[in-house]
Amino acid sequence: MKPTAPVPDSHRDLLARPLPVVLATMGPTGFPRARPAWGEFDGSRVLVLTCRESAEARDVAARRVATVLVVDPDDTSRWIEVRGDAEVTAEGATGLADRLARIHAANGRHGGVAVPAGSEEGPAVLRIRPTRVNLDAIHR
Repeated sequence: MKPTAPVPDSHRDLLARPLPVVLATMGPTGFPRARPAWGEFDGSRVLVLTCRESAEARDVAARRVATVLVVDPDDTSRWIEVRGDAEVTAEGATGLADRLARIHAANGRHGGVAVPAGSEEGPAVLRIRPTRVNLDAIHR
């Protein structure tokens, strides 16, 4: 197992602010799959909201790695990429979904995880333990 990489204080705010993240996983064909998502940093892992039966959840179940990218909307030259070991769990997913929905709605944003009516599918948390952190070269 790779050691955990620290998230520098200089860019922690990008993971703490109510900003969308770009979640990237490796699909079954070997090509990356990327989509916008809601996420937060719990101090040691990046938590991304998804659905239990999503393509990203299946990707992580197969390869157990994921990446998130966050770009500062106030200065697009400032960004953070977190790569790491990943897992998907339903534990804590409802609380995360509720918390992120409140935060993003309060900031005029809507969206999130759409679950089809009548579906057995529910929210899930994709947890990423950072093993590599890349930053822009300007704001280190």
